[in-house]
Amino acid sequence: MQRQLLNYFKKSDRILWGIMLMITAYGLLLLRTVPTEEGRRLSYFAVQLLAAVTGYFFALLLSLIDYRQLAHFWYVVAALCLFLMLLTQLKGQTVTGADGVAAKAWISLPGGLTFQPSELVKIGFLITFGNHLFVLKEKGLLTSPLHVVLLAAHAMIPIMLVHLQHDDGTAIIFFCMFLFMSFGAGIQLRYFAILAGLVTIAFPIAWTSVLDVYQRKRFLIFLHPETDPLGYGLQQLRGKISIGSGGFFGKGLFQAPRVNSGLVPIQQSDFIFSVAGESLGFVGCMAVIVLLALLLTRILKDSGYSTDLLGSSICMGYFGMIFSQMIFNLGMCLNLFPVMGVTLPFFSAGGSSSSCLYFGIGLVQSVVIHRRSSDRLLYTPAN
Repeated sequence: MQRQLLNYFKKSDRILWGIMLMITAYGLLLLRTVPTEEGRRLSYFAVQLLAAVTGYFFALLLSLIDYRQLAHFWYVVAALCLFLMLLTQLKGQTVTGADGVAAKAWISLPGGLTFQPSELVKIGFLITFGNHLFVLKEKGLLTSPLHVVLLAAHAMIPIMLVHLQHDDGTAIIFFCMFLFMSFGAGIQLRYFAILAGLVTIAFPIAWTSVLDVYQRKRFLIFLHPETDPLGYGLQQLRGKISIGSGGFFGKGLFQAPRVNSGLVPIQQSDFIFSVAGESLGFVGCMAVIVLLALLLTRILKDSGYSTDLLGSSICMGYFGMIFSQMIFNLGMCLNLFPVMGVTLPFFSAGGSSSSCLYFGIGLVQSVVIHRRSSDRLLYTPAN
């Protein structure tokens, strides 16, 4: 048994595991300082700890399975993802916010717990879209306009389904995953230029016909939240003040008055960066950024280790997911982007979100462990 464990860790990316342990520990430390709302059965810390333990378990399990064999059953993965999204649309729990948010993105579980299926669908998308790219590459069809359009149609399925749930933050992340995976696969740049043109043309229509009132107001207010300090600008304004009040070293863990009093709305999730800023100051904020940057660098390096497009696409898609969530979340906290409900990977509270992020690490480790060129003979494209 000991020899098998040593052999496993010898094959896996040990540095990636080490970075993940540091991120997990730091994230749990920050959430330990956040007071839990009244009425919750479990603290944010307890839920995150449970999610991390569950996530690591399934990450180890996924890493032992050859990612090529998972891709053989892409249709099972796709069917499960579609079922979960439709179930959420029909039976999901709606969470209503004070500024008009009414996202129907969660499924109620026994014991008062909830699960957000779109987080698991992100992991499924890595497999189904990665396999789609691989099949086209093997058949020499990656440059075919028709098949590029079909790739876009593939990506639009989860994007539209989460949009119908009024969870456009997640829709944006799916779009970013699609872009990163397509670019990494070698889709010609002219298609990205065409897509950029279409988005530019469609923006005025989306502004008036797709975006809700609260989304338009968030977009208009984010650069000057002080103009509506008790309304749409409240969250970003208080978050920015909380971050700035920490100075260089912060006020200390459990000693930050704004964190302790919960002045920043949803500080345990969307604005966890403000907790790091007030409690640990500039040093604490930089630690968050550096750890996530190290994680991204390692994932990108593991993508280069892959011996086929399927493995590299999985890594690139996961890189795109973590990178885009990090950029948009930090942008929200620093008033560079409007509030869009995007969490900070591995740091924000959220059982389903955090556990599914670890599943992605398991897929990346599977690519590393099963990267030997001889293993490629075990896999043929699943049409």
